[in-house]
Amino acid sequence: MALADSKPNSTHEEHKVTSMDIDGGKNEAMHGDRALALIGNEQVQLTEEDSRRICRKTDRVILAILVWVYFLQILDKSVLGYGATYGLKTDTNLTGNEYSLIGSIAPIAQLAWQPFSSYLIVKVPHRILMPSLCLGWGIAQASMAACHNFRSLMAARFFLGLFEAGCLPLFSLITSQWYRRAEQPIRVAAWYGTNGAATIVAAALSYGLGHIQSDVLREWQIIFLFVGLVTIVSSPFIYWKLENDIPSARFLTEQEKAQAIERLRANQTGTGSREFKWRQLLEAAMEPKTYLWIAMALLLNVGASVTNTFGPLILNGLVSDKYMTSLLNMPFGALQIIVILLASYLAQKARVKGAILMFFMIPVVAGLAVLYSVPRDNSAKAALLVGYYLLAFLFGGNPLIVTWIVGNTAGTTKKSAIMSVYNAASAAGNIVGPLLFNSNDAPAYKPGLRACLAIFVALVAVVAIQWANLIVLNKLQSKKRVRNGKKAIVVDHSMDATYRAMDENNTDEEIVIAEENAAGTAQHAGDARLGEQAFLDLTDRENDEFVYIY
Repeated sequence: MALADSKPNSTHEEHKVTSMDIDGGKNEAMHGDRALALIGNEQVQLTEEDSRRICRKTDRVILAILVWVYFLQILDKSVLGYGATYGLKTDTNLTGNEYSLIGSIAPIAQLAWQPFSSYLIVKVPHRILMPSLCLGWGIAQASMAACHNFRSLMAARFFLGLFEAGCLPLFSLITSQWYRRAEQPIRVAAWYGTNGAATIVAAALSYGLGHIQSDVLREWQIIFLFVGLVTIVSSPFIYWKLENDIPSARFLTEQEKAQAIERLRANQTGTGSREFKWRQLLEAAMEPKTYLWIAMALLLNVGASVTNTFGPLILNGLVSDKYMTSLLNMPFGALQIIVILLASYLAQKARVKGAILMFFMIPVVAGLAVLYSVPRDNSAKAALLVGYYLLAFLFGGNPLIVTWIVGNTAGTTKKSAIMSVYNAASAAGNIVGPLLFNSNDAPAYKPGLRACLAIFVALVAVVAIQWANLIVLNKLQSKKRVRNGKKAIVVDHSMDATYRAMDENNTDEEIVIAEENAAGTAQHAGDARLGEQAFLDLTDRENDEFVYIY
């Protein structure tokens, strides 16, 4: 983002926000981002070629780890449905709603753990936290192979959810601390898109491992043990390759570290701090947009839990062969990948995440309507299968919401807190979703499908309200800049496809200024240099240069 040149304004020094004002005169490096200790207030020379080179190096290390670990998390979570098709419910004597409760206990643990998760994400170095979480849920998943009744399955799934609780908020925070806002949607799509890859792999693994004949282990036990062990052995590799932050990155030279920080200046969201700031937590709790994010996550993930936990069972109602059930779910996973990448690409190009999000919910509503209205008979199986596959469009929603949140939230503590409550709301959705589907309603599950239809209609309404709210917040930011002696209009370069320094002028900015001057509303920025507040660990409300994205 850049502010146009203007004549000096004598009131600028009076209104300029500095770290001295914010922190009561304490040291900047102590209370701002860790980046301040490396570059201070100096703007580093950086070209588009430099930015692309650093981005590629970051992809090879940071993004590669995020993709692999998130894939493992989804794989460990999704094999429960395949276990059910390979005899889990019969062998462990599950009755009534017990299978639904097993599907819900992991998100219950995630929900309970979120307050601790938001604190740990800020205080514990990422290189320590991520492999520890991965090891924990890998052990929990492998332990499920030793479970023989409802209580032991509940205990194992509880710890699975407990260790997975910090995954999504941690990944979101890491993405925001390494990438420009324009780069974030595709990166989030890359790791979140492993939902589809995990669905394909889980289906293939269950098909292959389900054919193994053993006198010791049942098919579902072999599946659980295999995916759990893969996760466990991945933990040391994650510790070896992951970096805590840009200043300590081993894959960047000292010059590249400074440049990597500089290229994030326009984000106005900082690069991370180890200080947990209670005032940022309070600000997040007082904002309406926080609760709109919560509503989106809750409503969307009711549907997501349906496909994860009951997807294979719904398919099993269409075909009698358990092996064919696994194979039919593989195209569903492929469609997930396509939808997630397509939604994120369109949102990045169109720069209107809200509109893309609402558009992608239409096929979900159509799919639910087909599953609800079409009778379960041999002549309608093709239509029912198409209806089920349309549910894959809901997976385009979460990555859009995640990038919407991280792009509109500044301050390390605030961002960690909001992503944690987002994950808590997702967990709540995953709790509610399976409970809407009672085993007595199989195979049609009409009451659950009817409830999901109403939920997705409500989701579209919430997205529209949040969109309007962000427009209002940008207007309030403009008024705040005017009060501080700055230009009302700030051009957001963080969403540009190519890197541009924050103080670069361009034709678009000149047009904006000309229009302002013609209307007699232009405000002067004085000798302010835009971006000086970018690494002070300010929240989006504290930083008057912050621009909300729709």
